[in-house]
Amino acid sequence: MFDERGRRYLDCINNVAHVGHCHPEVVEAAQKQMALLNTNSRFLHDNIVAYAQRLVATLPPQLCVCYFTNSGSEANDLALRLARRFRGRHDVITLEHAYHGHLSSLIEISPYKFQKGKDDQKEFVHVAPAPDTYRGKFREDHADPASAYAAEVQGIIEDAHRRGRKIAAFIAESMQSCGGQIIPPADYFRRVAEHIRGAGGVFIADEVQVGFGRSGRHFWGFQVHGEDFIPDIVTMGKPMGNGHPLACVVTTREIAEAFHGSGMEYFNTFGGNPVSCAVGLAVLDVIEKEDLQGNAIRVGNYLTELLNKQKAKHTLIGDIRGIGLFIGIDLVRDRERRTPATAEAQHVTYKMKEKQVLLSADGPHRNVLKIKPPMCFTREDAEFLVEQLDGVLTVLEESIGTQTEPANSSENTLHRTKSLGRAASKCPALPGCEMNLHRGSRAGAVQGQMAQFLPLASGLPLSSALRCEKGCGSHRHSAGPPEPCCIICCCLRRRTKGRSVPSAAHCAHPAQRKSALQTENTAVGGGQTRRTGWLCLRTGLAAPGSRSGLPEQLPKPGTESRALKSFLQKPEFMGNLPLQLAKGTHTLRKF
Repeated sequence: MFDERGRRYLDCINNVAHVGHCHPEVVEAAQKQMALLNTNSRFLHDNIVAYAQRLVATLPPQLCVCYFTNSGSEANDLALRLARRFRGRHDVITLEHAYHGHLSSLIEISPYKFQKGKDDQKEFVHVAPAPDTYRGKFREDHADPASAYAAEVQGIIEDAHRRGRKIAAFIAESMQSCGGQIIPPADYFRRVAEHIRGAGGVFIADEVQVGFGRSGRHFWGFQVHGEDFIPDIVTMGKPMGNGHPLACVVTTREIAEAFHGSGMEYFNTFGGNPVSCAVGLAVLDVIEKEDLQGNAIRVGNYLTELLNKQKAKHTLIGDIRGIGLFIGIDLVRDRERRTPATAEAQHVTYKMKEKQVLLSADGPHRNVLKIKPPMCFTREDAEFLVEQLDGVLTVLEESIGTQTEPANSSENTLHRTKSLGRAASKCPALPGCEMNLHRGSRAGAVQGQMAQFLPLASGLPLSSALRCEKGCGSHRHSAGPPEPCCIICCCLRRRTKGRSVPSAAHCAHPAQRKSALQTENTAVGGGQTRRTGWLCLRTGLAAPGSRSGLPEQLPKPGTESRALKSFLQKPEFMGNLPLQLAKGTHTLRKF
C-alpha cells in the first residue's frame, strides 16, 4: 500500500484485499460490467447464476443454496433467521470473545462487543468457552481438549433444557480471529455438531474472515476440522469481493425450503448484482490462476518457521499459532504464567507502522499480533516483516530490562527503594545519565495499577517508575536544586460528585506542569467532565485523567494509590489506548 505521499507500506492485516490491493483483473472485471449493465438483483442476470455455480462447486454437495448479501454482517443475520425458522426456536450458543457483525442481532451474540458495552447478555444467548489450548480452560497438556471443550457446549445445552429453553443454533468462526487467532483443537467442531444436532439445532460456520483458501490446506476454514464435518449453514464475506461489497449465505435445500415455506420472501436490492458477481468471479479466477491457496501453504509455513525462530530469541513471544496465512503472535510478560503483554503489543503495532509494516493487535487481552495479509504475500514480504519485528522487539526488551516485581505495599517511602535491573535507555533530558528501575511508594502505585493498562512509548518502560542515578528524575531531591527531569511525572484528576480526587503524582517539572494545565484547560471547557489522559512525549510515560486542573502539590501520603486504583478499576477506563506519539515535541497530548 502507498500513502498520499507515496510512502510504501507492507500490509500484513488486510484480509479484505484477498488477492491483492487493486488487482488489475478484478478492477477490469468491475469496470467492464459497470460499463455494460448493473441492475437491481430482482432481475436475474447470468452473472449471479454463474457465480453461484462456481461457489457451490468449492463446497460439499449438501451446501447448494445461495443467498447473496452485501456484507458478512448481513450474511450472519440471515443465517440466524434461517436457523431459527428451520427449528422454530430462538436460542443461540456462541463462543467467548466471538464477533459476528455490527447489526443489533449480531451484537447480541458477539461477546467481543456486548461484554464491552452496557447491554447485558440476553437470556437466549449462551456463551461457551473459546477452544483456546494456549490460554483457555483446557490447554495443550490436556489429554483430549477437543472433547473437554465440546463437553462444555453439551453442558450448556443440558442447562438450557432444564430451564425450558431450546437451542436453535451454534455459531462460530472456523478459526477465531477477534478472539486472538484461535485454532480450535482437532475434532472439536465435529463433536460440537453432534451435540447441537442431537439437541435439534444447526451448526453455522462463519467464514467471513478465514474463507477462500486462507488456510492453504483447504478452500474453507471448516474443512480444516475434518472431511466428515459439514456445517448446516456457511456464511462468507470480506475477501469474497476483494473489497467490493459481496457476501453470501450457503445452506442445505432442506433449510432453504423451510425458510421459503414461511412465506417471508428474502430480498436484497444489491445482493448479487451483476457488477458484484463479476468481481466475485474474477477473484475466484485469480485464486486459481495464481495458485494463491498453494502460496498460503508455502509462504505461511515459511513465515511460521521464521517466527518460531524469533520466539526462541525473544522472551516476549509466548506462542506462535496459525494455519496458512492466518497467524497469531501471543505476546506475554511471563512465559510460565502466560501473562498478557497488552501494553507491549500496542507499542509493537505503533513501532511497526513507523517501520512501514501494518499490523494489529487483538484477542481478549489485545496482546495478540494478527497476521492476515493479502494472499499474494511473498517469502520476501515474510522476511521483511520478521526483520522489522525482530528490531522492534529487541529495542523493547532492552528498554524493559529485567522484569519488575509487584510493588510491596509495606514500602512506603521513596528512600526504601530496590534496584530491579538497569534499563537500556539513556536519560532523554540529561546527557550521560544512566537510569535504573526503582520501586517505592509512589513508584509502586504507578507500577501496580497503571502499567498493566497503558502502552509503552518512546522505548521506555512503564512497568515501574524510573529514577535517574543523578537524582534528576526523583520526586524530591536530597540536596541541591532540581535538574532537568528524566521522568516528568504524569497527572490525573477526576471529579466525583463534585469532589476532586488527586492522582498518584504531581508534575515534577514546572514547565511541563504548566503545559499540562494549559492542555487540559483547552481540552475541557464549559465545566464538562471528560475522561482524558496525559502522555509525556519526552519520556513516553502516560497516565489517565478525567478533569481539568492538575494538583500543584502531592496529595497526602497513602491517598494517591487508593484514588488511582479506584479509577483504573472502572469498566469505562479499561481498554483505553493512547494516540500515536508525535515526534519532535515535548508537549503533553490528550488520549
